[in-house]
Amino acid sequence: MRNRAAWIAGALGAAGVAYRALRRQPKPAADTRADELRRKLDDSKQLVEEREQFESGETPVDEVEPPTLEGKRAAVHQRGHEAARQMREPKNSFQKNEP
Repeated sequence: MRNRAAWIAGALGAAGVAYRALRRQPKPAADTRADELRRKLDDSKQLVEEREQFESGETPVDEVEPPTLEGKRAAVHQRGHEAARQMREPKNSFQKNEP
């Protein structure tokens, strides 16, 4: 009987030690992702301020005067002249110049 009681007491003691060892797991290390996100948020706030400064010098789209029909025609005419000039120029130096 003493032998059986010793085994039971030993098993209960071992179970108690194992329970306490498993229960006292080390706390996980602090998550660095939160610090990284805070840093990125601070960086983005600075970028927003810089962007607002940059855009303050620009003319908003709704305040820009639309181009006139005559201005559009002149631009198309100019592009056509430029394209024709480029077509007349030789493309490379390997072409023969015939007299």
